[in-house]
Amino acid sequence: MDKLLRLLGENSSYTTAELSMMLGEPEDAIKARIREYEDSGVIRGYQAVVNWDDVPDAGVMAMIELKVTPQMQKGFDDIAEKILAYDEVESVYLMAGAYDLLLTVNGRTIQDVSSFVAKRLAAMHGILSTSTHFILKRYKEDGVPLVDKKEDGREMIF
Repeated sequence: MDKLLRLLGENSSYTTAELSMMLGEPEDAIKARIREYEDSGVIRGYQAVVNWDDVPDAGVMAMIELKVTPQMQKGFDDIAEKILAYDEVESVYLMAGAYDLLLTVNGRTIQDVSSFVAKRLAAMHGILSTSTHFILKRYKEDGVPLVDKKEDGREMIF
């Protein structure tokens, strides 16, 4: 895997000067590679990892497993495109295993997410079943631990 992409994936706030030092490459070359990745669509955006458990009124998040009927010549892509158009849907993944699609969905309340599943997802043509799992606590997000260390070095989980 490309070391530049790995570093940006770990921390997108690195400056090009920092990346240049870490990779031992000229800063202009780093800028050009990043621009090329952005232009080609390899890099689609930059995000902060937020510990939503520490944000008042952040709402709720759920993981939703879907079993769906794939369509001829389109497979799962057509139904995935319809699902990702909803504002509540954060992510959509095609999975191997017991279910076909995995969604992450955000809402203000558990009732909002439940209503979205019942009225929009479950009613959609091609959806065979849903299984909703509400996230109660986050310990690690996008590779970043959401824990603090005690003074004695042990991890303290909030």
